[in-house]
Amino acid sequence: MSSADSEPPRTPKSQPFPAPFGYQRVQDWLRNFWPAPVHINGRERLRVAIGVGLGVLLVALLSRWWAPTGSAPPWIVASLGASAVLVFGIPSSPLSQPWPLLGGSTLSVWVGMACAALVPDLALASALAVALSVAIMVPLRCLHPPGAALALFAVLQHEHGAAVAAFPVLFNTIVLLTVGIAYNTLTGRSYPYAQRVAPNSAGMPQGQFTSSDLDAALEHYNEVLDISRADLEGLLHLAGRAAFQRTLGELRCADIMSKPPLAIEAGVSLKDSWALMRREHIKALPVVDTQHHVVGIVTVADYMRLAYLEVHEGLGKRLRTLVMGRASQPTTARDIMSTQVQMAQSHLHVMDLVPLFSQGGHHHIPIVDAQQQLVGIVTQTDLMRTLAAATVPSATRVVGK
Repeated sequence: MSSADSEPPRTPKSQPFPAPFGYQRVQDWLRNFWPAPVHINGRERLRVAIGVGLGVLLVALLSRWWAPTGSAPPWIVASLGASAVLVFGIPSSPLSQPWPLLGGSTLSVWVGMACAALVPDLALASALAVALSVAIMVPLRCLHPPGAALALFAVLQHEHGAAVAAFPVLFNTIVLLTVGIAYNTLTGRSYPYAQRVAPNSAGMPQGQFTSSDLDAALEHYNEVLDISRADLEGLLHLAGRAAFQRTLGELRCADIMSKPPLAIEAGVSLKDSWALMRREHIKALPVVDTQHHVVGIVTVADYMRLAYLEVHEGLGKRLRTLVMGRASQPTTARDIMSTQVQMAQSHLHVMDLVPLFSQGGHHHIPIVDAQQQLVGIVTQTDLMRTLAAATVPSATRVVGK
């Protein structure tokens, strides 16, 4: 056996070794440590920074002035800095509203003092205080992350007694809340922020989901969100509208209309117009003049209305009588056409047709050009097919598998 036969097979340079098992998963996990950008401009960053600094400054000055001379407890708590970031930086967050700020802070202090009094071991009391404060804040709808820090503060400062709950904790939070309301209002931010809105308030159009759908999604997500439910629903609707506008925003009637359109003149007999509709499998025929301007429209409904369906005579016979003609019956398209015709310009956006079909009760809309000449027709089927293609772009691919 030659040396060439004894050598192990070599991997060609064009075929690199595959990545180790789980390498991509580790790489994706490591990417989670790099935060996503915060989508605020420089003016908003400056507003937040000034608000946080001003809030802490006023709390510190007033608390130092209010503190009894020679008092042992600190006159300001460190967790106030975190509370200030929430109040001034995220005034719309459920975690920064007045009740979480006041209720979460005060309740957490009392929980911390209770744990310090009942649990001798300082480490165990600290952990228990933080855990119990969170367990209490969540059902009471006052979850405030700095409140957990205040529970720990109460354990570490237990030798000062219950006085710390009133001062500095309650005093600090009341001053911060007052400054937060004033500053956010003066800088154009709503605070306290409405956490609930009535359905369709502020004219918000409904998207492709309902409030119950959002509730089901939140229940499945099962995590605390740092955004109000009302804001989340509004953002989802706006995102849906933006996506809808992106896919349909530049689509015009000329892009989806049936062309060239089938049309008849007013003098065409009912027999011929009915035969044309049956042969082409259509339910409406625009009626035009010699300049190809729309003067009316004939639909299957017009034939049905003249067939006197309330009479016991069969529908087929009535239609035959109608299209074959009878002395007392209309004989041409002019006699039965609707002259009030809803038309649309060919350059009109497709989205502008939606209210015409959904609210106007129309089923067929003739499309005209700048000279008001008939160039096409859009039906409900055309519109629904277009909307389906835009909202479910993968439907065709899935069905075709």
